[in-house]
Amino acid sequence: MKIPVAKPYLDAEDAQSAYDVILTGWVTQGAKVQAFEENFAQYVGAKYAVAVSSCTKS
Repeated sequence: MKIPVAKPYLDAEDAQSAYDVILTGWVTQGAKVQAFEENFAQYVGAKYAVAVSSCTKS
């Protein structure tokens, strides 16, 4: 039996966004990641931000 430590909640809009990104072929890079990095940097008041993976595997 698996115990879900952190089960994600995705609504239809979240699922569609993920689907759209997957279809671009740019899952770990691309326009959405660049936009996230820019928005995050602005939010925290930094000049730059870099999105990284936690590299965890279930």
